[in-house]
Amino acid sequence: MDFKVSENSSAEIIIDAMGKPCPMPLLMLKKALKNNSGKIFLLKSSDPHSQQDVSRYCQLHALDCQQSKVSDYEYHYLIES
Repeated sequence: MDFKVSENSSAEIIIDAMGKPCPMPLLMLKKALKNNSGKIFLLKSSDPHSQQDVSRYCQLHALDCQQSKVSDYEYHYLIES
């Protein structure tokens, strides 16, 4: 599923986990969620395993998550808390 994120929107918090292996993308998301409830997050990851980790976490915590594979080495997740 593809989605677009407005660069001008201040409602999104960008979590840049590019180049970080799992479980770092998920840990960075958890930390951001803890400190910013009720926000929209854009998580960027280069680890293909993050697809399973992030989607499972969002399911368990009833978070809305849209995934997008930007390239073979870049995955984006739009998460609403």
